Amino acid sequence: MTKSDLAKAIYECAHLTGEFLLRSGQTSNEYFDKYQFEARPELLNEIAEHLKDLIPKGTELLGALEMGGIPVATALSLKTGIPVVFVRKEAKKYGTCKFAEGPNIKGKKLCIIEDVITTGGQVEISTNDLRSEGASIDHVLCVIDRSKGQTEKIERAQLKLASLFTIDDLKRHLS
Repeated sequence: MTKSDLAKAIYECAHLTGEFLLRSGQTSNEYFDKYQFEARPELLNEIAEHLKDLIPKGTELLGALEMGGIPVATALSLKTGIPVVFVRKEAKKYGTCKFAEGPNIKGKKLCIIEDVITTGGQVEISTNDLRSEGASIDHVLCVIDRSKGQTEKIERAQLKLASLFTIDDLKRHLS
């Protein structure tokens, strides 16, 4: 599947219109329901195929942010052989009481994986949490960057953002 065909497929299955409250607190008249493309193996496979070349050289672990980053990072792991760390928004209060599940992150080079980024608020929080546990993080990859250049939180976290698509990329086939 070409990248253009993938953009069209994602737009057609995941784009919704209406009034939506975003995690960032913003209200939007359009929404990309990531679970619609993440739940389709053929699309998730293609997303991973196109994203894998954006993973920085030397990445030792993929940091899958709860919850939407988990299927994307898992698909990337299957394509690349790079292990995944599953990153909770907050540490669970039972069992291991960890916020990062999976391999030990101390001293490891992680690349954060997210599905959709609007302001990067959760990316910034999770990056700081992971760094406090000794992880080295310089990059974040996402499927859809809907920030429209409003990346202050990503910049504050000193991350380089790479995305498979922007909102404009997904809409390009409409014209």
